[in-house]
Amino acid sequence: MTAPITLRRYQAPDAPLWNSFVASAKNATFLHDRNFMDYHSDRFHDHSLIAEQDGAPIALLPANQQDDTLHSHAGLTYGGLLSGPSMTAARMCDLVTSLTAYLRDQSIRSLTYKPVPHIFHSQPSEEDIYALFQAGARLIRCDLSSAIPMRRRLPLAKGRKSGASKARRAGLTVSETTDLPAFWQVLTDTLASRHEAAPVHSLAEIELLKSRFDSQIRLFVATRDSQILAGTLLFDTATTVHVQYIATTPEGRDHGALDLLIRHLLETPFADKEWFNFGISTTQGGRALNVGLSRQKEMFGARSLMVPHYQLDLA
Repeated sequence: MTAPITLRRYQAPDAPLWNSFVASAKNATFLHDRNFMDYHSDRFHDHSLIAEQDGAPIALLPANQQDDTLHSHAGLTYGGLLSGPSMTAARMCDLVTSLTAYLRDQSIRSLTYKPVPHIFHSQPSEEDIYALFQAGARLIRCDLSSAIPMRRRLPLAKGRKSGASKARRAGLTVSETTDLPAFWQVLTDTLASRHEAAPVHSLAEIELLKSRFDSQIRLFVATRDSQILAGTLLFDTATTVHVQYIATTPEGRDHGALDLLIRHLLETPFADKEWFNFGISTTQGGRALNVGLSRQKEMFGARSLMVPHYQLDLA
């Protein structure tokens, strides 16, 4: 007989076990490493779970609890059940059954769930979505992201090509740098003036994360005379490079700095990646599409990727 699946709550001494499993999981990234997750542990009541069978972990669920709702995980862009290459559809259905029983025992009445988008999978890993559907979960939010399949990427729009050429003629160059404070000033000014917003991470937080994940968190800038005119902070995962932050100065906009920067990234350092992901262009819980922002990404050859959120009611 198959051994039962049990779930237990993550504790700090489990960090080596957790991180080792994340490193080999088929749908995890460095964002699920505890050294990344725990940088903002003071903001969330962690209720992450370890699923085990025959005494060995078979899946992890990064999660936090708020009142009687479990979120997977409100402090992460994505993060559903993380599983290894041996996970099967039937086993995942059994796991979700065990998960719902555990949550009811904990008097949790609702689970909100953000699966890892398929572009971050090293192997197909959407059996969690099916198992949740089978358990009665419903779609509650749908964001729209934009991504480029790098081995089949579409050509840049004419305007983006001419912008990159204009930037070169103006003497702009692109390079990788570690000067986070200089870029953060450009980013902060841009978000404040154009969107009345601020970066999700503080400079101190991003410097801490960069110190822990130096090769995965990368900063590229377009400069002229050592002055940053545009830049982007990227999260570099095994399959996908994700644009976490992007900004340009007014002078950079005049000179096509972002066009030059993105074209360089697509053609040189990340040409061998599977995906280049620009992130979402939606607000108001996914119901409002920023058409201008979406179109800008599409002009670089990106096309739409659905980012769903689900809710499973357990009452």
